[in-house]
Amino acid sequence: MESVRVEFAKLRRSAAWVVVVLLPVLAVLSGGGSTAGSAAGFDQGWHTLWVRSIGFYGMALLPVGVGVLASLVWRPEHRGGNWNALMGGPTSTLRIVIGKAAAVCALAATMQVVLLGTVAVMGTVVFGLDGALPGRYVAASLVVSVACAPVAALQSGVSALSRSFAPPVAVALLGGGIGTVLLLIAGPVATILPYALATDATQLGTVLANGVGTSFSASSLSVASVVRLVGSSVLATAVIVALTTVILERRDVRT
Repeated sequence: MESVRVEFAKLRRSAAWVVVVLLPVLAVLSGGGSTAGSAAGFDQGWHTLWVRSIGFYGMALLPVGVGVLASLVWRPEHRGGNWNALMGGPTSTLRIVIGKAAAVCALAATMQVVLLGTVAVMGTVVFGLDGALPGRYVAASLVVSVACAPVAALQSGVSALSRSFAPPVAVALLGGGIGTVLLLIAGPVATILPYALATDATQLGTVLANGVGTSFSASSLSVASVVRLVGSSVLATAVIVALTTVILERRDVRT
């Protein structure tokens, strides 16, 4: 699709790559550093490093990062007459919405790749953990990348409607917090909220042997949990894209 190709071309020189690299690296450095300085250390090897790295990342840094990325992707369209040129061009609103959402989703997925790579490098080079990074964390990262799609689509829609950079980021911060609280209260039922869905995916299989994990009951990495999260992500993304398209078309008609 041409609109998707155009959006990916715009990303080549985007400041969004700083966010894509910085947030996951900080998460691993923080989680790994605090664990190395604790009494227990990496008592469960790779699993300890993974749990400590992705815990806070999934509950706060990921949603905020997606919010920032969405604002950056839409920022050029809110300058000068770019909005009128975009909406008045030959490309349909649906294709524009899909292209923007796909760009944000790709950036969010790349954040997960960076986190996975940083865990692998830190675990091997810095902390000297035995063996290679287990494949189950690669599988978990693929699920996280898919589960980020609804958040990417929602934040893209919010950024499309806001000429200011900050409000969409505030929405992401609030959404991430609410999502975590709802997971604590309602468990998997809370994943009807896109932010809770993404956070739940990041915590797949993160409970340690002593029972310590996240503040809510994390699901195990199983076929059932993967199907649930992927299916919910696809459905939620389709609904959000459709609603965003309708809202933008109506707004364009009024203006």
